[in-house]
Amino acid sequence: MSPDTRSRRKQSRPGGQVTPQVRTGPSSDDPHDVVFFRRHHEDDPGQTVPGREFLNACPAKVRATMRAVLTQVAAAPPKRFAGGGYWEAMKGEMTGWFEIRVNGPRRYHYRLFCRLDYEAKDRPKPLLIVICGLGKPFRTRLADVDYQRVRDLGEECMRRNPRSLT
Repeated sequence: MSPDTRSRRKQSRPGGQVTPQVRTGPSSDDPHDVVFFRRHHEDDPGQTVPGREFLNACPAKVRATMRAVLTQVAAAPPKRFAGGGYWEAMKGEMTGWFEIRVNGPRRYHYRLFCRLDYEAKDRPKPLLIVICGLGKPFRTRLADVDYQRVRDLGEECMRRNPRSLT
C-alpha cells in the first residue's frame, strides 16, 4: 500500500478568508433540554402532565433508569446516543417518535414516548419532549389505539408554539 501523498494541512481560501457559520436556530448536534408536555387548559382543564405522571408511577428502579437515560440522551445529543436498547427510534406510523424502553419487575415493560423539537419558540436549545408513557406485560403488544393516543397527545403538544411544557 502506498503512502497517502495528500497534504494534511487545511486548505485555505484565497486571501485567507474564512466563511462564517451562520446559525438560525437550534441544531440536532446541540445538547437538548429535557422537558415534559403539559396539556393545555383548553384540552384538559386540569393541565395534566402525562409523561411525568407515568414516570412517577413507575417502580423506583425503572424511574431511575428512565431519568438517567433522558439525561444521557439529552447530553449526547439524541442522534449520537448509543442507547444499548434503552433509546430507540420508532418506525411505521410512529416515525419521528422515540421511546425509552425499560424492563421492570415481574417481566413488565415500561415505555416512555418522546419527541425532538427544533422549532419551539423562545428556546435557545433543542428540546427532548417527554409526551407520555405506557406499560405492557412481557410478550404482548400495545394496541393500535394506544399508539393512536400517544400520537394524539404529540399532535396536541406540537400544534401550539410556544409549546405547553413544564
